[in-house]
Amino acid sequence: MELRDSLVVVTGGASGIGAAMCRRFAAESPRRLVVADRDAVGADAVAAEVRTLGVEAAGWQLDVTDRAATEELIAAVVRDHGGIDLFCANAGIGTGAGIEADDSVWEDAWQVNVHAHVLAARALVPGWVERGRGHLLTTASAAGLLTNLGDAPYSVTKHAAVAFAEWLSITYGDRGVGVSCLCPQGVRTPLLFGSLGDGTLATEVVKAQRILEPEEVAEAVVEGLHDDRFLILPHAEVADYERARATDRDRWLRAMRRLQAQLGGT
Repeated sequence: MELRDSLVVVTGGASGIGAAMCRRFAAESPRRLVVADRDAVGADAVAAEVRTLGVEAAGWQLDVTDRAATEELIAAVVRDHGGIDLFCANAGIGTGAGIEADDSVWEDAWQVNVHAHVLAARALVPGWVERGRGHLLTTASAAGLLTNLGDAPYSVTKHAAVAFAEWLSITYGDRGVGVSCLCPQGVRTPLLFGSLGDGTLATEVVKAQRILEPEEVAEAVVEGLHDDRFLILPHAEVADYERARATDRDRWLRAMRRLQAQLGGT
């Protein structure tokens, strides 16, 4: 996946990893960037920053769980600017909750972390197959390969996001559709250091690991796209954790229970 002269859409682009990707992508001279987010003011601000870097960019208010709005965005961009080369399904939410979470919490996590990717793929993949190229970058999480102690809805939906990305790659990978799945651990973003709040097991377990800056993640994304990698792992150690989990799951589960106990979880 080459970013030069490409048309890129980034959801969740107003802050965190999404904003960092927009800034980093701009250095690769794409043809145009669309910064999509529920936060219209934030999306416009990131787009304005990208324009100062010499790249055409526009903000777009988008609720990624809204099928009609997602289809409208994709159709409008294709109509006005040509085919989308890279769509970054980056928007995501955490909960910091376990099985006690209300059904509405589970539903919100499902809609944002998984079904939004389905909606985007439905609107994008047929056109990509027809033109013979296009790339979907799914922002999942290391939790989608492992787990996130203290956050059941997040862990479950991020696993589903990885599974959907794998399915797309298997089904369409030989038909011109590239798929990459971004799975970082802790990143200094509003999700980890803001919306979930301090003190929850979900945040404390991640903060106990190596925290990356969003810019470091964005750099890993550019490298991963350039190499056409499916799994993009800004924290290289995640590959070791995943191998340990797959090799001896019972041992891995025991280790995770010990970690949970050390961090005061139940």
